[in-house]
Amino acid sequence: MNWKFWNKNTNDQTKKKKSAAREWTDAIIFAVVAATLIRTLFIEAYTIPTESMERSLLVGDFLFVSKVNYGARTPMTPIAFPFAHHTMPIINTKAYWDGIKLPYYRLPGLSHIKKGDVVVFNYPMEADSPFYRPVDKRENYIKRCQGTPGDTLSIADAQVFVNGKANPNPPEGQINYDVNVSGSGLNPKLIDELHISLSDYNTLLTMTKASAAALKNYSNVTSVKPHITPKDSVEYGGEVFPNDKHYAKWNQDNYGPIIIPKKGWTVKLDSLTLPFYKRAITVYEGNKLEVKGADILINGQKTDSYTFKMDYYWMMGDNRHNSYDSRFWGFVPEDHIVGKALFVWMSWDTNGSFFSKIRWNRLFMGIH
Repeated sequence: MNWKFWNKNTNDQTKKKKSAAREWTDAIIFAVVAATLIRTLFIEAYTIPTESMERSLLVGDFLFVSKVNYGARTPMTPIAFPFAHHTMPIINTKAYWDGIKLPYYRLPGLSHIKKGDVVVFNYPMEADSPFYRPVDKRENYIKRCQGTPGDTLSIADAQVFVNGKANPNPPEGQINYDVNVSGSGLNPKLIDELHISLSDYNTLLTMTKASAAALKNYSNVTSVKPHITPKDSVEYGGEVFPNDKHYAKWNQDNYGPIIIPKKGWTVKLDSLTLPFYKRAITVYEGNKLEVKGADILINGQKTDSYTFKMDYYWMMGDNRHNSYDSRFWGFVPEDHIVGKALFVWMSWDTNGSFFSKIRWNRLFMGIH
């Protein structure tokens, strides 16, 4: 009789212990999976790369972007290198394989996008040459929502109007000004104090409305006037959406009206409306559209109307005269929406001195 029945089988006691390499591998895999789930479903870090949102957001601001507010978008290009968006660092090759594509789906969110929200989204124009990127691998842009589905939007002398009412302007929003001074010019210290930006390609000064008001009080400043492109003219020969001859005299400061598509909305198609909605019908909603003489064919069927399958949004930068936004390339489809910008957790000034690289006053600053 075995009196050592209380002893466990020696085979159980001598199970092979994981090697250090195996433990590290398991830990790394767990960390990658956990971080990927957090970035996909809850929150993601983002860096401000350009001046289009100044002075609301500055180049070098590091943000957290919520996926929960509008509902997390499930991956559409599931096979991709972890933590690389669309391009592999150093080797500059694609960081994803688009051989498998999943349909667009969004989890329920806490709210819908509202006018005034600061939103991160995929840049719609990267559907075109030379990129041809999948929706979720297009470059991330950040702008302020100025129009939501079904709104009628227009711009008059740089003021945005939605459904006939003026949209509130961001307190830290900027435009260009013509400034005339007497004597030797503006003191560089004053330019720094008022956060005035000097352009590399023209003589205009970019600043907030508050800075412009303060600048007028200095004795050597003779005039400070907003530099607004007049109605029915195009400054610098630029073109705005929809880049069509019928709207050739629209410009960045005097624009519209235009109706933003809404899911389920049926639009009548003709020579005046087709320039606005052709891209949404074909590129974003995947239809084949042909114009043969006076006839419009969608997927081979003659029609004079179209019913939209998605909601669309109108996004603009707060730095109105230095922002490449919906005025120039049109609507943002709902499947391009990434999330809502929440707060700045770090801000790094590359032009600051050694002791002023960190903008301490911006740390953990909410975004409004």
